[in-house]
Amino acid sequence: MRLVLVCGLVVASFAIAKDARANDDAIKQLAPADTLRVAIAVGPAPSALYTVKDASGTPRGVAVDLGAALAKKIGKPVQFVEYLASGAITNDADKGIWDVTFMPVDAARAKRVSFGAAYHVLSSTYLVTEKAPVKTVAEADKPGVRIAIVDGTATSRAAMAASKNATFITIGGVDEGVSLLKDNKADAIALSRESLTGLIGKLPGSRILDGGILNSYTAAAVPNGKPEALAYLTAFVEEMKASGAVRKSFDDIGLKTAVVAPAGAKP
Repeated sequence: MRLVLVCGLVVASFAIAKDARANDDAIKQLAPADTLRVAIAVGPAPSALYTVKDASGTPRGVAVDLGAALAKKIGKPVQFVEYLASGAITNDADKGIWDVTFMPVDAARAKRVSFGAAYHVLSSTYLVTEKAPVKTVAEADKPGVRIAIVDGTATSRAAMAASKNATFITIGGVDEGVSLLKDNKADAIALSRESLTGLIGKLPGSRILDGGILNSYTAAAVPNGKPEALAYLTAFVEEMKASGAVRKSFDDIGLKTAVVAPAGAKP
């Protein structure tokens, strides 16, 4: 009996040591510079992706909350690397500028980054101006309709696929799109529903169209080639969903209608 007990303790100790080494490897991949560098997009309205800046210039939002919580969990300081949109984040995936990010999923982007657990059910559509001759998503697919799309984003690719006959205006960030709509240089802008809801107040008379051009997920991601980091990140996101932290983060930034992805949801 004693021999069996000793053997059991040895096996348990080995398993604990193995798990510790796996965590160490994951953390080294997550924060190779000893600081967790979290890529975030900053815009005029919050979403599952976009953060906004408060009066002090500090970014706030779901991606900030998740990044800060992950850094705390692995015991590393956090640095937020700011971008105007997810397309620019994707373009820097192989440059060693950022370690972790949170962005919409699509097939083109999956060639550049590795996606972990989803934390948000994404739906993208169009916001149109008061004067736009468009009442439905289908009506946006015709010549003469000018649609602003943020360069390199999953929503931009979905918009071009859904509205092949429209004219697309590529923009670097959401603020630029708002200016085009105000100046009557565009009829619509393509973004997630959460982002569009935040723009309504900035564009009097505008409306968000029913239906969607993209139905996907927003998920955690790392640059390709970091399997241990990806596994750790996936487990972390699942923990954050199960604890209610993701729901609270959406609510705190005013996104009370945002849908948290179900447990185990994968891109």
